[in-house]
This record gives sequence, structure tokens and C-alpha cells, in this order.
Amino acid sequence: MSHSTVRDPAPTPFARLHHRGGALLLPNAWDHASAAALVAAGFEAVGTTSLGVAAGLGLPDGAAATKEATVDLARRLGRSAFLFSVDAEGGFSDDPAEVAVLARRLYGAGAAGINLEDGRPDGTLVPAAAHAAKIAAVKEAAPALFVNARTDTYWLGSERERTADRLAVYERAGADGVFVPGLSDRAEIAALTAVLTTPLNVLFSPAGPALAELRDLGVRRVSLGSLLYRGALAGAVASAAAIRDGRPPAGGAPTYAEVQALASGGRGGDDVDDG
Repeated sequence: MSHSTVRDPAPTPFARLHHRGGALLLPNAWDHASAAALVAAGFEAVGTTSLGVAAGLGLPDGAAATKEATVDLARRLGRSAFLFSVDAEGGFSDDPAEVAVLARRLYGAGAAGINLEDGRPDGTLVPAAAHAAKIAAVKEAAPALFVNARTDTYWLGSERERTADRLAVYERAGADGVFVPGLSDRAEIAALTAVLTTPLNVLFSPAGPALAELRDLGVRRVSLGSLLYRGALAGAVASAAAIRDGRPPAGGAPTYAEVQALASGGRGGDDVDDG
């Protein structure tokens, strides 16, 4: 599903999923099989989880250590005919020009969207103007790439009172949507959706509002983050422990043939040249 970088003011299919009046539930995959399985289950689009990508390689999340692995995953997903957005941490660079090059590579590989976060590995926030410069550079380099600008004010517990101000800066820089992981208070969600000009994305919390309530509060995208990856790890360990302890493992796992079908379905052409 690779495509060339062209300026097209018309909303993309991925962008339109955010403007239908409901809340897009975006599950996050960590490899081709998990993405393909989610699409086969009826999800219209998937995201990637930076934790899943990093942990699968034995690397830390949020430390700008998985740039090439992220691009490689985008290439694999781009061979299939489904919509996907890439979690690119903070763009793996403080230089907007380098982040723009990454955006072109991801878009050329087939990505429909990108997440860019303003949290640093040391727990501080990038200055809003610096993050806005990355957003503007990405939109200039790949105009049709849906930029989901993430602020970590709630995630890191820093400058929460500045959340709306930071998001306004990102919207002016060209963000197509904004993301506030850790935000789950109903009144605070409603206050944000009342002032935003772009769709609000939140991270699903089992202890927070359900999907239907988030929709009614004005949320237009709900991500699952690393939840599915962590659940898969828990399921693998539980199955192994059950067999060790003489108990039958929990059922419901796909068959070998079904996983093979996921791996072979939707193959396209060769990788694009991302140089």
C-alpha cells in the first residue's frame, strides 16, 4: 500500500475515520501478525505500539532506540491493504529536518498516520515550540500523513494546567489530531473537547470511561497503547504455567494454519526505496 508524497487537501481515508461523529477505536499492534489479526477481526485501522516494538527487541521504550525497527515494521505493514498509524516516539530526533525525513520514509512505506510525543526519556517535556516545529516539518514533508500530536502532560504528571495551551500550539503547527494519554477525568475531557479544533485522542483506561461515554464526551479516537501487547505476554506466560502445573491452557488460540494465513495474506510488491 505504498504511495508517493503529494500535496492533497482532500481528507484521506484515515483522516475521515476521525470525523464520523463516533470514536475510532484504534488497537495497537506490534508486528505484522498482530496487525493482520486485528484487521481480520473487523478493525478499520490499527496503530503500532512503541513499547511492543522496543520490548520485542530487548530495547527500552521512549529512548529513541528503535528508529530503524519502526521503519521496518511500517514496510511490512505497508505490504498489506489496511490503514495503519505509526507510533514514532518523539520522531527519534530533536532536529525537525530529521523527523521530516523519517515521516517521508514512513509515508513511502504505506503509513497513513504518525504519533509524535513531546515527552522526553528523562521525564521532562520538550518545549511546545520545538515540538510544533517537528509537526510543521512533517506536514511539509508528507502533507497527507495524519499527524497525531501527543502531549505527555498527564502521562508524566507535568504542566497539566498547560495542556490546552500546548495542544493549541500543535494545532496551529498543522496537527491533524491531538493525543493526551493519561487523561481520563470526564470533566477534563469535556473541557478539552470544547476548545480543540482537531479530534481528541485518549488512551483507553479500564478504570476510566467506556468507549460510548468517551464518544459522548467528544473524544474522536481511543487508542489501546501497549495493552494488547501486555495482554499477549500475560496469556503466553499463563498458558505455559498451566501446562507446567498440569492444567489445560486456556482455549481460543488461533490455529497454526490461521496464523500462516495471516502471514501470507495481503502481500504486495517489493519494498519502496526510502533513500
